[in-house]
Amino acid sequence: FDTVGGTAECVEGTVRIGSPEGFGSYFLAPRVGRLTDAYPHLNLQLVAASAPFSLANREADIAIAVSHPPAGRLIASKLTDYDLALYASPAYLGSHPTISRPEDLPSHRFVSYIDDLLHFPELDVLRHVVPEGTTALESSNLVAQLRATLGGAGLCVLPAFLGQQEPGLVRVLPGRIKLSRSLWLIVHQDLCHLARIKAVVAFIREEVRAERGIFQLD
Repeated sequence: FDTVGGTAECVEGTVRIGSPEGFGSYFLAPRVGRLTDAYPHLNLQLVAASAPFSLANREADIAIAVSHPPAGRLIASKLTDYDLALYASPAYLGSHPTISRPEDLPSHRFVSYIDDLLHFPELDVLRHVVPEGTTALESSNLVAQLRATLGGAGLCVLPAFLGQQEPGLVRVLPGRIKLSRSLWLIVHQDLCHLARIKAVVAFIREEVRAERGIFQLD
């Protein structure tokens, strides 16, 4: 990382990363140890939450977001596109009517977000798949949705980088249902020149680039 972020000696201090739950908990968290190994004087704070982060109010130094930010003193660039698909546990599929076409879906139960706690319209994905679907469980927390789906609570629309990595999930109607969204990497203009910010941004970009295959479905 030295060529982009500076030498290990000059990369020091705290960097707070604000991220959606799925990307922060399931993609970034298992990988950041390599970054702190490379920069022993760097302290990372990872805030994985479904709420937006205000860089102007210093709620995060670097934000990963599903929406392009409004105009302001922010530098935003697309990190990656990612796909979402419909998943369920084998136990759920084995105890409910067969799903062979999209028209079979309205009779099934779904796990999704709580509408009035959903901060990003980009995540209101269930209505694009089954507008008339009935939810069995609603949660503001994507990890809770994942665990409930693994436990057989219902069908759930999940990011491919999460759903495809879970051996306890089966993709439903793989040739018929797929949504695409984007992740944006955002830094405040006042911080973008700092060595520690450059190092973390370079690391995130390289990790996503190296694992680009898990974000998009065939």
